[in-house]
Amino acid sequence: MQHIPVLFHEVLDTLNLIPGGLYVDGTVGIGGHAQGILKAISPEGKLLGLDRDPAALEIAESRLAEFGNRVVLIHSSYSRLKSHLNNLNWKTVDGILLDLGLSSMQLDNPERGFSFRKSGPLDMRFDPSQPFSAADLVNESSRDDLADLIFRYGEERYSRKIADAIIANRPLDDTLELADIIESAIRNTPSRIHPATRTFQALRIAVNQELKVLEAFLATALDALNPGGRLAVIAFHSLEDRIVKQFFRKESKDCICPPEIPQCVCGHKKQLKEINRRPIRPEDKEILENPRSRSAKLRVAEKI
Repeated sequence: MQHIPVLFHEVLDTLNLIPGGLYVDGTVGIGGHAQGILKAISPEGKLLGLDRDPAALEIAESRLAEFGNRVVLIHSSYSRLKSHLNNLNWKTVDGILLDLGLSSMQLDNPERGFSFRKSGPLDMRFDPSQPFSAADLVNESSRDDLADLIFRYGEERYSRKIADAIIANRPLDDTLELADIIESAIRNTPSRIHPATRTFQALRIAVNQELKVLEAFLATALDALNPGGRLAVIAFHSLEDRIVKQFFRKESKDCICPPEIPQCVCGHKKQLKEINRRPIRPEDKEILENPRSRSAKLRVAEKI
C-alpha cells in the first residue's frame, strides 16, 4: 500500500525527538509517522500507538513489527490516553502526535462509506464496532437537527435546503445516492468544491464525535507531557484547527480574564509555549505528490 504521511519531516523536526524517550501517536493509522518517530528515538525509545480503526492497526502492527516491544498498539480512541498510560505505568511522556485527517485507506474503500464519489453503505464510523452510523443519523434525525449539524460541522450555508432534500428522500443507505440528492438540492449554487463535501464532513464529525473528543483530549494531553515535551496536532479543516489554536493560545497566557476586568482574578498560569504561531503547511512538492495534504495545518506547542 502506498502511504504518504502528511507533513512527515515537519512532524519529526518539530516534535524535538529524544533518543530513549516515551511518545504517543494518538491516531497511529497504518504507522507512517510512528515508524519515523521510532527510528528517531532508537535504540531504546518507546511509542504508544492508538487508533479506533482495527483495519489500520492490523497494517501498523505488521509495519512496525521490527521495533518489537518498543511499540505498543491498542485499538482505542485517543480520548482514553490517561488510562492507557496508567496501564503501561508511563507517568508522563516526551511528545504526543495527533493526525486528525481521514486516511487514504479509509477514503478509498467504498465499504467504509466516507466517499461521496463511490457507491457504498452510509457508514462513516472510524470504529466499525461502534453501533451508531451515518445511516442512523441521516434517517432518524429531525429536519432541524439535521440542518443544524450540517451547518455547524460542515459550515454549509445551504444546510436547510440539503436537510429538506434528505428528509424528502428517506430512507437512504448509499453514499452515492446521498451525494446525488445533495447535488440536486443545491445544483445552481456557486461552489469551488463538490456540493456534498461539507455535508459528508459534517456527518462524519457527528458520527465519530470528533470535535468533542478533541476538546476533551487536549487538557489530558497537556497533563501527560513532561516539561519540555511537545504536542503536535495536524488538522484538516477550520473547526479542528480553531479548537487547537484556541487551546494553545489560552494555555500560553497567564491571565485569561475578559479585557473589561482591570485586575486579574482568574489565577490562570501558562503551561505551554507555542512553537509556531502560524500553522505549518505542506510545501508545493508534497501537495503535488499527495494532493490530499493541501489542507493540512500543523500546530506544535511545548509544555513549560
